[in-house]
Amino acid sequence: MDGQQVPGPSLLGPAEVRAIAARLGLRPTKTLGQNFVIDPNTVRRIVRVAEVGPDDVVVEVGPGLGSLTLGLLPAAASVVAVEVDPVLAGALAAIVAERAPSYASRLTVVTADALRVEDLPGPPPTTLVANLPYNVAVPVLLTMLERFPSLRRVLVMVQSEVAERLAAPPGSRTYGVPSVKAAWYADVRRAGAIGRAVFWPVPGVDSGLVAMNRREPPPTTADRREVFAVIDAAFAQRRKTLRAALAQWAGSPAAAEVALRSAGIDPRTRGEALGVADFARLAASRSSEHT
Repeated sequence: MDGQQVPGPSLLGPAEVRAIAARLGLRPTKTLGQNFVIDPNTVRRIVRVAEVGPDDVVVEVGPGLGSLTLGLLPAAASVVAVEVDPVLAGALAAIVAERAPSYASRLTVVTADALRVEDLPGPPPTTLVANLPYNVAVPVLLTMLERFPSLRRVLVMVQSEVAERLAAPPGSRTYGVPSVKAAWYADVRRAGAIGRAVFWPVPGVDSGLVAMNRREPPPTTADRREVFAVIDAAFAQRRKTLRAALAQWAGSPAAAEVALRSAGIDPRTRGEALGVADFARLAASRSSEHT
């Protein structure tokens, strides 16, 4: 990256972010979870931790005013930015052309809700890097991993509590549905804390980085939907034993016990004690009874 003989992008600081927002007549909305990054060092850190390289096709969800986009473009082969706000989507290419003209051709902007995107223009994306609003962070992450199997690496900035949930191991207090479903796709880890002062407006919560490296799902004869159905059922009543919690899923408490024993799981166990491989085995034991 340092060896390129083209001027680097001019990253956005607090004054630039506010000036662009004013020019667009934009007031950040809580509805869309808009908190824009105003610290260039945080942008550089995210690009570094994401390990974006010259062969990577990066998909960025919610680019906002382009703070992170400007940092990603010199490091990647290309960036596809998915933005739901039409005003921001319309402005992004112009912001990049103004502040990073040498890299403008690497950017493609898609005006869409990331939860509804079925395909993306250009080569298949290899990396997801994003600053995700806390209210949609988990569904966006799981949707992108499901729809784009070419994604090998993920680095997202999310609310600290969401980061804890995503990276939580079995048995921990924050372990739940997001933890297990994320583990279906990838190895997940916390990749650092982010303070509130790097955003405008300043959010009322701390943020954290979550890194994911895709791997094969655990071996199972069940499909992903069957595995996710048993995960949802197990945590819908997390204080109950799995024999009771899975009664509706299996058809009765007795049927749940049969499926659990068949998968080598103690029916008195609770959902938070199981890893993703256990859920995969459990879903397979149930589906084999129906074949």
